[in-house]
Amino acid sequence: MSGEIDGFRFGMVTPVAAYLMAALGSSLGLRCMVRTLHHGHGWKAGWLTLGAASIGCGIWTMHFIAMMGFTINDAHFTYDEGRTVLSLVIAIAVVSVGVFIVGYFGATVAALGVAGPITGAGVAAMHYVGMTAMHTSGSFRYDTPLVVLSVVIAVGAATAALWAAVRVTGFRSSLLAGLVLAVAVTAMHYTAMAALNYHPVDPAGDSHGHSSTMMLLPMLTAPVFFLLFTAFIVMFDPLLLEGESGGTRTSPDSRATAALGPSLPGQVIDRSGPQGPSRQTADQEMCYASVRGARADRPEE
Repeated sequence: MSGEIDGFRFGMVTPVAAYLMAALGSSLGLRCMVRTLHHGHGWKAGWLTLGAASIGCGIWTMHFIAMMGFTINDAHFTYDEGRTVLSLVIAIAVVSVGVFIVGYFGATVAALGVAGPITGAGVAAMHYVGMTAMHTSGSFRYDTPLVVLSVVIAVGAATAALWAAVRVTGFRSSLLAGLVLAVAVTAMHYTAMAALNYHPVDPAGDSHGHSSTMMLLPMLTAPVFFLLFTAFIVMFDPLLLEGESGGTRTSPDSRATAALGPSLPGQVIDRSGPQGPSRQTADQEMCYASVRGARADRPEE
């Protein structure tokens, strides 16, 4: 039937590729945020900008890779390059607002209450502005409940991602959070596409359209290379390579232990739990005090 929409022209190839790009961008963005939140060294604004750009590029790349599998029977469409680039700018700019809020104010209820909806709205705006870049002889209409659901998914995914950036520290934790965020972002995309209805006006007028795949491939080149460049930076950053925890934070208990000097011969200090350092430090100090007291009470020979 003329005007029937098919979002899986290449089967599962485009959804899987789109998801992987969203996961790459999300994971890199979260690692950059972890780098600023759990390390005191480096240019904080620069890392937050790099993280926001990674998330924005990952989401934008996911959207248009998925759109490469989008087709309308008996209709052709093209993309307006200006609006396509504008959707990328919106994604990066609005995500940056949320990232900077959490980066400087932490994952407080107030900060997440502002940053989450802003970032989610930016993700949704990127999608729908990108859809307005499509030109065809027909018209598009949207199912309002599904549009609202897609925005809710975007806001929830953005809030969860920003919260995770503050709570996680290890590489595997960041990767898992990025994979979960990519699931939510991909779900938001296909929910929004399910809300789309196409109404053909003059099917004959679409007979000379251009292939959307050939138009999108050049536009995807720069964001993909940017994500690969960011991956190179993150992989070889010294502070992020220091350990699985990904952090160099020093707790007050560990500083107190260091201030007391070396441990007694044969003593083993257990740092496996949050109460371990403080307990061992107290025992060590008591032992020192006992030895000093015994020496003071012993008469000189």
